[in-house]
Amino acid sequence: MLKPGPVWAVGAMSGTSLDGVDAALVLTDGERILDFGRTDYRAYSDEERSALRAALGCWPDDPGVDEAAEVVETAHAELLSSLLDAALVGFHGQTLAHDPDGRMGPRRTHQAGSGEVLAEVLGRPVVWDFRSTDVEMGGQGAPLAPFFHFACAKWAGLSAPVAFLNLGGVGNVTWVDPRQPGPEAVGAVLAFDTGPANAPINDLVRARLGMDCDEGGALATSGTADEQIVEHFLSHRFFHRIPPKSLDRNDFHDLLEAVRDLSDADAAATLTACAAAAVARGFEHFPDYPRALYVTGGGRLNEALMVALTRRLNCPVAPIEDIGLDGDMLEAQAFAYLAVRVARGLPTSGPTTTGVAGLIGGGRISYPD
Repeated sequence: MLKPGPVWAVGAMSGTSLDGVDAALVLTDGERILDFGRTDYRAYSDEERSALRAALGCWPDDPGVDEAAEVVETAHAELLSSLLDAALVGFHGQTLAHDPDGRMGPRRTHQAGSGEVLAEVLGRPVVWDFRSTDVEMGGQGAPLAPFFHFACAKWAGLSAPVAFLNLGGVGNVTWVDPRQPGPEAVGAVLAFDTGPANAPINDLVRARLGMDCDEGGALATSGTADEQIVEHFLSHRFFHRIPPKSLDRNDFHDLLEAVRDLSDADAAATLTACAAAAVARGFEHFPDYPRALYVTGGGRLNEALMVALTRRLNCPVAPIEDIGLDGDMLEAQAFAYLAVRVARGLPTSGPTTTGVAGLIGGGRISYPD
């Protein structure tokens, strides 16, 4: 059991970009953010990244999943062992497959890595498997950061509706009205995945140029987007669905085929334009146009993507550092915050974040022997 009041928790996140693991300490009571603590990062090696990439789209017991899980557990154990001035660990794991609509069988989601293993290794309670209960109860299982985004808006002293956009492999956005008393309140948050973000760009430059990413958006900046491809992309059925809604990393795998005949620069510019256009389309669902869009995740470092967002939106677009938050660590901080909510029996998702029928608290807790 956690002691009453605020506690330090450490959260860890390995995202769909497959670059590595972020970890961050947060002081919270599960409702308010009192302070942010130390952070750290552990990159995946090329060999580890290859093992994870080979397991994408796989479910438990599929070939390669055990190897991927071992990579995830080893990397997290190494990183978190230096951040154990915390009462609790929030462990997201590595998403390998996500099918909340049951298109390939039963509704399910799969994050590799065992919280039981980490609890034994680290000697701390570990909250993990955050998404499964939400999916089993009819929700999308994603995004899960919105309740944390609400707390961030309160921490930053914001007083009007804003949006938080995370640009990882997939983009997800949270519309927040900080005038509401809490994230559970009607009209407080609306969240959903916007569409592909960094994943297709990363896959493109890796396949064609052997690079991990389009550093700073330099390649896209030197090219010209094919707007016909962008318009066809926006005709995808995903953009006609009412949120909440979520994506798997590979749901738009055909995008690379769509830009096959373009030059490297034009292909990168087109995929970047697709990511920005998907976000702009998502804004049509907000109950009130946000006063600003604050961007987190690796995509905020892509100048071409930030410029594309600014051109397509009618509000200021800024990195989340503009309100004092850490754009590299926000997702890890979110799972520290959510871990405390799980331990305190507070909800972690609801109808306007994942589409689940009611407020629920996901996650399970493993304790060291």
